[in-house]
Formats: sequence, C-alpha cells, structure tokens
Amino acid sequence: MTALDQTALDRTALDLTGLTTRPAQTWGAVRLVPLVREQPITDLRLHQRVNPMGGEYPSVKLTPKLSYTSYIPHGFVADWTGDGGAAAAYGTQLDVADAPRALPLRAQQRMAQREGRTRLRFLPLHLALEGYLALHFNGPVIAWQEWSDRAVRHGLGARAEQAYRGAEVRGLADALRVFEVHPGQCGVLLYLADALAAAFVVPHPADYRALHPSLLHDLYGELVHHYATLMQPLPEFRAAIPERGISTLADLRRAAEQQERDWARFHDTTMAGGLLSGDHRFQEVRRLGRFTLSRFLPGFRLKQENHLGETITDEHGRPAYLKTFRLSENQTRRGHLLDRLAAHDWHLGRTAEALGVTEPALGLRLEAAGFGLLLRRDVLDGYRRRAAA
Repeated sequence: MTALDQTALDRTALDLTGLTTRPAQTWGAVRLVPLVREQPITDLRLHQRVNPMGGEYPSVKLTPKLSYTSYIPHGFVADWTGDGGAAAAYGTQLDVADAPRALPLRAQQRMAQREGRTRLRFLPLHLALEGYLALHFNGPVIAWQEWSDRAVRHGLGARAEQAYRGAEVRGLADALRVFEVHPGQCGVLLYLADALAAAFVVPHPADYRALHPSLLHDLYGELVHHYATLMQPLPEFRAAIPERGISTLADLRRAAEQQERDWARFHDTTMAGGLLSGDHRFQEVRRLGRFTLSRFLPGFRLKQENHLGETITDEHGRPAYLKTFRLSENQTRRGHLLDRLAAHDWHLGRTAEALGVTEPALGLRLEAAGFGLLLRRDVLDGYRRRAAA
C-alpha cells in the first residue's frame, strides 16, 4: 500500500514530557500557548526547505500505482549526530565546505527520504495525512456479495480531503507576526476560538525561531477555518492574585509562580485534554539514530476531538518534534466507518450490528460519506427502498 515502514508501535498516548506550558497570547480568535524546554535537544536539529515548485501541487510517488498529490509548500530536514554530540542546523554552519554541494529536492519520490547517513528529508503534515488517506486503502478483505467489482478489485481508489492553508485562516498571520517568542521556546499549541487546531514542537529554540513562520504554510481543517472566520475575539486569561497574604516581594513572586502552575495544569488537562488524553495508533516511519520518526492516527471518536500527526521521539518516548492536524466531524466519520468495517472483515451485517444500526442504514451512511461507489448498485437501491418503507 505504501513504501513507508508500517511497523506499529505499542504507544497509544501523546505526551509533552520535557516541555513546560507558558502563559498564552491572544489575537482576535487566535490563542497561542508557548511550550518551553528547560533542556533543549542539541543532537537533533530541524530546518526548512522551501519547495521550488511554489504554489503548484506536486505529486509524491508512493508506489508504482499509488501517488499522493497536495499543496506542499516545504519540507523539513532533520540532522542528527548519532553520538549524542551537538548538531548545527544547516544554514547556521560556518564551515559550508563540508555541507552538501547541492540540495536537490526529491519531493516527488517519497514522503520521508534519507539524504545521507545522518540526514532525513520529510514533508511535514503530509506524512501524517497520507496515512489517513491510505487508511484501509485496499478495501474489502473478503469479497462479500454486497461490494461492487470496483471495490473488490481496486479498493477505495482515489481519495481526497479538503484543507485550508494557514494564510487563509483569518487572523493567523497577524497573530504569528505579533507573537512574542519566549526564551527557550520550542513549541506552540494553536487554538482558534479556543478549539485546539494544531500542535507544533521542535528540538531546539533556534529551530523554533526559524520555523515559527512556517505555521502559516501548514494545513488546517474546515472546522478551524470556520471558527476563525465566525468567532469573536477571545478574552485573555488574566492572573488574579489576592491582596490578602501578600506583604513582600517574595510573597508576590510565589503567588505569581503559583498562578503560572495553575494555568499550566488547567491548559494541559482541559484545553489540550482532547489531544493528550486520546488514544492514538502509531506507525514507525524511520529511525534517526536514537530518535524515531512516527506518524499517528486518532481513535476516530465521534463527536470528540480527533488529531492525527507525526512525531519524532527519543529512546525514552519524549517528543523532539510534533506536528498535528485536527480532523473535521466529516473526516472523523469517514475514518470511523472504515475502521469499523475493517474490524469486522468488511461484513456489512456484523458492522451494522456493532454500530447499533440496521444494515440499510449503514449502507446509506456509507453513501453519504462518499463511499457509495463501493456498493453494488442493486444492493444500494435495495437499501434505499428498505429505509423508505
């Protein structure tokens, strides 16, 4: 199905170990919550490579018969040392003679492509989205009589999802421009109308400063775009320190630090709870010395937050890199349907029973989700008649 390594990992939960939440900054409907590392990661560095194809829509060849086409503005390049020593991001090295003579873009070949013993180029977000679009790509594993010849022979076929470029999200460009980067900042959680839209984490503060504007080139779901367009400006969370018990500067400092801890706890457990508390399925993509590049899919929980993404973790599972994409309700429903069908060997009757609906209702639900062509025409017509009766 794909050239990527499909090794499944045991981890199911995301965590932000090593990162500390700092007070948020707001601009209109945009709230940015910085994440700070006390100990930056120095033996893994990320930098950006702009796609010379500009605003075109290049295609990545996954297999001889399968390709991925999307707006791909840039790639990320990860450099690591392998021995734990410090690495410098390309472009910051003084000794350019040892750097590659040329940096050919081979985005048309693979989502993640080695360019040397300690260098990997990958396409941020698209690595994760390709995993969603290729979800159960081969279609029915058993040729049940309800499925069409097309479904049995060609599986799901071409799939497409709509997303909005960051530059189209109202207020995001201004919010990123006026945002004050914290000392030691290595990440940010982006909220639109207080709905978590994306998480972004890098190994080193210098990487974050260089890649902060790249959030404008990322993809965002339709829910995020609508929230940014329709919602009113957000209120700020202001610290409230009671006068009682404050008599010295030390008392005031302790009270302020307690406010910061209270905010961080509230944010991590409530505002970011949908991302950090949900179960995810991880797939290992590449090993980078002591680090591992993986992508993950959500549990497709209906009427809840569902985020997919990609991450680079160290040998202890701590995140060095993280980028996420929030699925819309429709995207979640499509993923949920495919997951449930696969869990029941694509048998419509058993899947319908597990979902608590009738088989005709499931057939019509598949059609509404855009998978109607997978069912035989006479079977689908029969479902419509039975549903209308």
